[in-house]
Amino acid sequence: MNVFDRYAPFVQDFIYRNNWESLRAIQAAAGDAIFGTDENVLLSASTASGKTEAAFFPILTLFSEDPPRSVGAIYIGPLKALINDQFIRLNDLCAEADIPVWHWHGDVSQSHKDKMMKHPSGILQITPESLEAMLIRKHSAIPKLFGDLRFIVIDEVHSLMRGDRGGQTICLIERLSKLAGVNPRRIGLSATIGDLEATGEFLSAGTGRRTVIPRIESKGTKWRLSMEHFYVSDVQAAEGKKDAAGLPVLEEATDTAPEHADPGMGYIFEHTKGKKCLIFVNSREECEAVTTSLRSYCEAKHEPDRFLIHHGNLSASYRETAEAAMKDENVYMTTVTTATLELGIDIGRLERAFQIDAPFTVSSFLQRMGRTGRRELPPEMWFVMREEMPEPRTMLPETVPWKLLQGIALVQVYVEERWVEPPRLDRYPYSLLYHQTMSTLASCGELTAAQLAERVLPLKYFHMISIDDYRLLLQHLVAIDHIQRTDEGGLIVGLAGERIVNSFKFYAVFQENEEYTVRCESQELGTIVSPPPVGDKIAIAGHVWIVTELDHKRHLVYCEQVKGKVPAYFGDCPGDINTKILLRMREALREDMGYPYLMKNAVQRLLQARYSARAAGITELPLINLGGRMWALFPWLGTYAFLALERFIKIRCASQLGLKSLDPSRPYFIQFTMTADEREFYKVLTEEADRPLDPMELVYPDEVPVFEKYDEYVPEKLVRKGFAYGVLDIAGMKARIREWRRYTE
Repeated sequence: MNVFDRYAPFVQDFIYRNNWESLRAIQAAAGDAIFGTDENVLLSASTASGKTEAAFFPILTLFSEDPPRSVGAIYIGPLKALINDQFIRLNDLCAEADIPVWHWHGDVSQSHKDKMMKHPSGILQITPESLEAMLIRKHSAIPKLFGDLRFIVIDEVHSLMRGDRGGQTICLIERLSKLAGVNPRRIGLSATIGDLEATGEFLSAGTGRRTVIPRIESKGTKWRLSMEHFYVSDVQAAEGKKDAAGLPVLEEATDTAPEHADPGMGYIFEHTKGKKCLIFVNSREECEAVTTSLRSYCEAKHEPDRFLIHHGNLSASYRETAEAAMKDENVYMTTVTTATLELGIDIGRLERAFQIDAPFTVSSFLQRMGRTGRRELPPEMWFVMREEMPEPRTMLPETVPWKLLQGIALVQVYVEERWVEPPRLDRYPYSLLYHQTMSTLASCGELTAAQLAERVLPLKYFHMISIDDYRLLLQHLVAIDHIQRTDEGGLIVGLAGERIVNSFKFYAVFQENEEYTVRCESQELGTIVSPPPVGDKIAIAGHVWIVTELDHKRHLVYCEQVKGKVPAYFGDCPGDINTKILLRMREALREDMGYPYLMKNAVQRLLQARYSARAAGITELPLINLGGRMWALFPWLGTYAFLALERFIKIRCASQLGLKSLDPSRPYFIQFTMTADEREFYKVLTEEADRPLDPMELVYPDEVPVFEKYDEYVPEKLVRKGFAYGVLDIAGMKARIREWRRYTE
């Protein structure tokens, strides 16, 4: 029997109604794996390939044949918007079979949640944070709610593998399964996985099952891809005459843009006209600035505003307005967004995506481009790289177009090797250990230290953590009153701990800044960090506002809309770039090949960069003299190996080399002054790399490198250990230094 014939009649009818002529490869493979085995399943296929239906067609078929006596499947999504979108899609599919679909997150009404509590059945769609809240608040109801749970579907599983949030999800699934006395199969969905086997292992943690990974032969997909470069001025790399070396000489363009205009923004403004597009940026500040800039073009040209905005600090009403407009086939507007629209929410027939500067990962690039190309159109992305024109006296390292090279590298490693960043599963997640310890105590009530350890330490995500480390954590939490000893010798949540656990912010393990809600009359605009004083301006929701009143006690900012521009600040951090990308950036400078997606300014800017880089020697030599005692080191290392090298030089090598004023531009180059010569530099580094190195040496004496949300409640000794052993890439750093041994001869 083929997969289609195995489907329940209502699923077959759904397929007929949607005029599908055949099952997609992912749907056939998923059906075979889910119907034919009792294993976990990892479904990896391109965006818009029908992965959600591929998972749920067989699950719903099985439910129609043998209805579960509780919630039968949990769908875990990383974003509320994604859950809302899938809720509508699944409701259509399940309506005829009378299989309820529930959704559960902070924006869902209490009445909807109450109905699910009274009649646990069908499918529950939920975020990791809401599942955490449920385990704490509805602890005693878990067996009734999930006593016959058979499947857990984790959407966009790659997005949960970049930090503690993915670990939290796996911990929650293990805890829930143990409480309910079930061992549900796990189904992972993603379009961008770098290491399928490692992801399958992550997905299966604690289940005792293997993970089936169907190999889907993808058809060759054509991309419409372009990459253009702009100086933030009216002089561009492709304008002007050529010098003796055949390189463009930059001069004033005759056809100048309007005063103070940004050519990159003008380029985007013109190429979004009459189209439905997304513009991706890498931070919320930039999202606000770009939206404000594009709206000023509309105003200057007396055109209606056609730009929307979408990021995590905006109010739900603003985000939902943008989502609804993008889904409307008759509305041709463009939305400026961060990663919030990167994931699988269906926002209709988009014609193209723009990316301002390079994203940090291949995964992000693929997800963002995958927002387009639906409904039989090819995926289409236009990169817009912007930089300030280097001044004549600018030091060499700062004249390299790093973002342009990064964009080229991200595209090339995927085109040439189909490479995507692998997950990092060798961390020491002490912040999450604190969180799960407090969550377990809050949900279970009084436990002995041994009982608490038995519930928390066996969770597979904590496999790197020793019983001695856990004992140290518990002793510290008792000392700071986050945990309290009872007269009987048990442990309960302490007074200081209650203030943390009882806040709704406790459920999330990702870092959140202290946020203020911004209001204009009755309208909620979103949230900001560190509001300015009354009378100052802020940028949010793509407009500029003047602060009229501050309520620090209730964390409220009242404002009125005004004209103008002002930088926004939300507290974003730069991303993690893999060493593979840095090496491909160097190769882009070394090789002579052209890239078909580069436009005229980008072609010329790359030619300039190649000429300058080769003349200076940075494509072959890591260490370059900038004049006198000033040096620059180009290690071509990813973020965490670069960070390890920076510390290694300071701590192990600086005094021997007379090295001072170390100034890193992570992860591209390090500038410093040094009295030693090149040969001595390489000699000292290679000799020191050959000596035994305790990772703890690379943590400064009084440093407590707080990276994760709950690190501040973890003993300093463990925070330092987690950073040294779990964050710094010492192996990658040492491997690079050993390559430099040839320069000592």
